[in-house]
Amino acid sequence: MMPVLFIEATKDTPRVLFDAEKNQFEITEKSLPEDAIGFFQPIFDWINQYIDNPNPENTFVFYLDYFSTSTAKQLSKVLFLLEKLSEQANVKIIWKYQAADLDMYNAGLRYKKMLDVDFEIVKV
Repeated sequence: MMPVLFIEATKDTPRVLFDAEKNQFEITEKSLPEDAIGFFQPIFDWINQYIDNPNPENTFVFYLDYFSTSTAKQLSKVLFLLEKLSEQANVKIIWKYQAADLDMYNAGLRYKKMLDVDFEIVKV
């Protein structure tokens, strides 16, 4: 079984919880790390390992208040890995945003158009 990937949120980095046993996959809060590539590397590594033996059904939740341009690139990589995962198992992406936050809504729309995967944009 996959180890749990848990990264506690800081003022500059998101909370990450990937728990295959509980089928819980979330990236939340805000993301403006100094080194976005370094921060996201354990997430890429985890997903790449998970692709080898995934759960049949997977729902990944993204609920970010804010993210930097450097994070946007890393999120694209995460989402493309999830698209790759969708070749092995069912994958649903839920992109949550606050009703008043059009930037997050539009970011979700851009990501949705890039991917061939079940992608739902949800107003919270």
